[in-house]
Amino acid sequence: MTVGSNQPYLFPYIGYWQLMNMSDAYVISDSMQYIKKGYVNRNNILVDGKRHLITLEVLGVKTGKNINEVMVGNNKKKILKSIFHAYKKAPYFEEVYPMIENIMNYDEKNLAKFLGHSIKKIAAYLDIKPKFIYLSDLQGETPLRAQARTIDICKRVNADHYINAVGGQKLYSKEDFAEEGIKLEFLQTGDIKYKQFGNEFVPNLSIIDVMMFNSQDETKKMLGECTLI
Repeated sequence: MTVGSNQPYLFPYIGYWQLMNMSDAYVISDSMQYIKKGYVNRNNILVDGKRHLITLEVLGVKTGKNINEVMVGNNKKKILKSIFHAYKKAPYFEEVYPMIENIMNYDEKNLAKFLGHSIKKIAAYLDIKPKFIYLSDLQGETPLRAQARTIDICKRVNADHYINAVGGQKLYSKEDFAEEGIKLEFLQTGDIKYKQFGNEFVPNLSIIDVMMFNSQDETKKMLGECTLI
């Protein structure tokens, strides 16, 4: 079984979905520590040809809190308005915006569950169908950290193949995973480009940007534009 995992993020970039697309089971790491000013509740969209940061307000953030202990704030309508005005003239706005609206209007205060719902909705749109597992349901409280924690996750779901984003090369050892009977590989996203509003291409924006400028089938094809190393 091939497993991928990551923290839940707000409308993450396409590499997140590529990893998920390669996974038989995908672990939403909701019981990891919430990092202030990270990308759990933030991402970039295209506004006037430039990268523009949108940030979902969060409540109850204290040092040491996990993502599933943080609450969603009150600026969802403001974010929706920003997305609407940024992409109302995009070619696939009519197909994509109702889904984004549904996601942002989801009545859930827990940040991890709110983001988990978002992830599942977009995955369904892109025909990505792993078994979704919340880390808090799988592992519970644990003293394990970093690589040891990830190996434990793999064992709990009987994984023999674990895929991580390429940034994990500095954190994980293929030899250590192999000793546990697990093949470790890292996903490298390809050089993905597409037409935006006729401006110079702005890369690595939220999946919202990809879906607004590309058809469902074109976006699904992009899921394969990556390599394992």
